[in-house]
Amino acid sequence: MSLHPKIIDLTLDRMTHLLAALGHPERHLPPVIHIAGTNGKGSTQAMLRAGLEAEGNSVHAYTSPHLARFHERIRVAGELISEDDLIKTLEACETANGETPITYFEITTCAALLAFSQTPADYTLLEVGLGGRLDATNVIDKPEICVITPISIDHEAYLGDTLAKIAFEKAGILKRNTFCVVGPQQDEALEVIERQAAKVGATLKIYGQHWHVWEENGRLLYQDENGLWDLPMPALIGAHQVQNAGAVIATLRNLGKSEDAAIDAMLNAEWPARLQQLKFGPLIQEAGACEVWLDGGHNPAAGSALAEALARLPNRPLHMITGMLNTKDVTGYLRPLAQSAVSLHGVSIPGESATLSAQETVDAALSVGMDAHVADSVSAAIADITARDPAARILICGSLYLAGRILRDNG
Repeated sequence: MSLHPKIIDLTLDRMTHLLAALGHPERHLPPVIHIAGTNGKGSTQAMLRAGLEAEGNSVHAYTSPHLARFHERIRVAGELISEDDLIKTLEACETANGETPITYFEITTCAALLAFSQTPADYTLLEVGLGGRLDATNVIDKPEICVITPISIDHEAYLGDTLAKIAFEKAGILKRNTFCVVGPQQDEALEVIERQAAKVGATLKIYGQHWHVWEENGRLLYQDENGLWDLPMPALIGAHQVQNAGAVIATLRNLGKSEDAAIDAMLNAEWPARLQQLKFGPLIQEAGACEVWLDGGHNPAAGSALAEALARLPNRPLHMITGMLNTKDVTGYLRPLAQSAVSLHGVSIPGESATLSAQETVDAALSVGMDAHVADSVSAAIADITARDPAARILICGSLYLAGRILRDNG
C-alpha cells in the first residue's frame, strides 16, 4: 500500500504491460466466470462458489475489497492464499513491474491472476472491482460465463452520472461469442447491455425473459426453458438475495450443474458483513441483551435492500450506528431506512481519510427525519443505545471499511 497509490485510474494499459512481463498468467486460468454489477457481486460469487464446490469442483475466487485481512481477496483452489504464497506472488509482480507506475488494485489483481495460474482448479470466479470495461479484471479474452447483477447509480465520478453511462461500463465485460447471465435491470440499463451484446456477438440470458425466480411459501422457485426447480430460500437474507440466487442458478444450469448444486448454493453460502449477525466478541459483551448486526452496503439501492431485509426479521426496535465515506450518497442511502429506525448514531470510520465526519452523517440523517446523535466511537454508541433500549436491534452499517474495522476489532 505504501508502494502504490490507492487511487482509481481506469485504464488497462498498466495491466497488460505487467501481465505480459509475467508471461500472461491470465491466459492460463481455469474457466473464468466474470461478475460485474453495482450490488450483489460478492453475494453472487459466494453462492456460486458454494454450488460449484458442492459438486467437488476446485474454485479460485477473487473479490474486493477485503474486510479484515487482505488474504480474503484471493482464494486459491478453495483456500485463502497463504502468507508465503501471497508474499511470493507480490514480490514477483514487483520485480516484473520494476519502476513502472501502477495502482494498488492493479498490481494486487495481477498477483491474484499469477497465483491462480500456478495452481490447478476447475473454475475461476473474478469479481469486478469498479465498472467493468476498464477494470483491472477485464483482461480475460473469453470468459466461460459473464454475470451482470443489478445496476444502479454509484461511483458517478468514475462511471458517469446516468444509469445508461454506468451500464455501458458494466457491459464492457462482454466478449465476442461469450455467454452472459443478466440479473434484474431497469429498462435504461438493460437496453445498453442488449446493445453492447449485439455489438460484440454475446448471448444473453436475461431475468424476466429467459429465466424467472420468485419466492413462494417460504421456498425459492426458479424456472427457465429447462423446467422448474423448487429450492430452499438462500441463507443470505433479503429479496435482493432471491434475485442474486436466480442469477446463480441460471449460471449453474448453463454450466450443466445439478439441482443439488443449486441447493448447496442456497444453503451454504457465507458472505460477511451482508446483514450478518455478530454473536461473539467484545462488542457483543458490551451490547448485553441487544442483537448486533453488521452490513457493508453503502448506496441508495443497498439502503432499500437493507430496509426490506430488516423487515423480514422478528420485530425489535432498530437503532443504527452509521459511518460512511464522503464519496457516497448518504441521504439516498438513509432515506429508505428512516421509517424503520428508532435512532441513528453517526460515527467516523477510524483510519479512513475519506470518512464523513460523525456530524455530517448525523446532519444527513436529520434531513430525512431520523432521530440522530453524534458518537465518538461504535462502542460509545452501543453504550448509549443499550442504556436507552436494552432490547434493541443494533445495526452497524454504511461502509465496508467500517464493517472491516468491526470484524477486526471484534474478532
